[in-house]
Amino acid sequence: MLKRRLISFDWALKRLLRSKTNFEVLEGFLSELLKEEIQIQEVLESESNKEDRSDKFNRVDLKVKNEQGEILIIEVQYEREFDYLQRILFGTSKVITEHMEEADPYHKVVKVISINILYFDLGHGEDYVYHGTTQFKGLHQNDELRLTDQQKEFFNKNAIADIYPEYYLLKINQFDDKSKDPLDEWIYFLKNGEIKDEFKAKGLKKARKILDVLQLSEGERLAYDSHIEDLRYQASMYHSSFVVGKKEGFVDGELKGEKKGMKGKSIEIAINLLDILDDQTIALKTGLSVEEVAALRNKES
Repeated sequence: MLKRRLISFDWALKRLLRSKTNFEVLEGFLSELLKEEIQIQEVLESESNKEDRSDKFNRVDLKVKNEQGEILIIEVQYEREFDYLQRILFGTSKVITEHMEEADPYHKVVKVISINILYFDLGHGEDYVYHGTTQFKGLHQNDELRLTDQQKEFFNKNAIADIYPEYYLLKINQFDDKSKDPLDEWIYFLKNGEIKDEFKAKGLKKARKILDVLQLSEGERLAYDSHIEDLRYQASMYHSSFVVGKKEGFVDGELKGEKKGMKGKSIEIAINLLDILDDQTIALKTGLSVEEVAALRNKES
């Protein structure tokens, strides 16, 4: 049986999954990841949601709200960013300020969950799903700071971590393709673009139906193929820049080493000339600056 070709998830976020009729797909993904039923209230547009070929890198920001009014940020990331961890910190901070009125008291700070689907290597670690929260540990007793009963009632939160942003990092390429639970079925799809017949995770049945490439119009299919070609080009450019950069770094290191060796020889010659020539003449003979020669003279005297 031939494998059905499905649209990549990032492209679907841009083109198909914004429609309320297709919210079931994203709700299923979020419910399986967060282990609770999620109901999308709205999709908030982002400046990074570009659709043309001039979009040098591919990034999609999707914000939704759950039934408790919490804001979830989904970022589908294909680009390579060395400072990606700092970027998601900046992103969550920005979301918090965007959803605060100037006169709002601090207890109105909205809860943010940042969900990052990563198609590039980020840090060292053996797992493929990471969850980050904020905790306060005692330096002497090693105990965890907890909310008082009064704070729990006032903030409607059970723990301090429930107030601060949470981060989920899904390292898609690190998944071993062995699906052990519904979330793994989603990650398998995100990695391979395939939904197996036996998969039962929430949202995947609907995804398989609406993400079939054969269901696209001719114009949409051409746009999608162009998008995939762009991704291949970006991956190739990244690999090329890495290899070239490594090679240039090696050559640059050799040149710097040679330059350092030559300067060391000049210094040695200059020291031997200190007793018979003035600083300016030594500088002309060795290529050192007058200041460098003067410093050598002071050091040797």
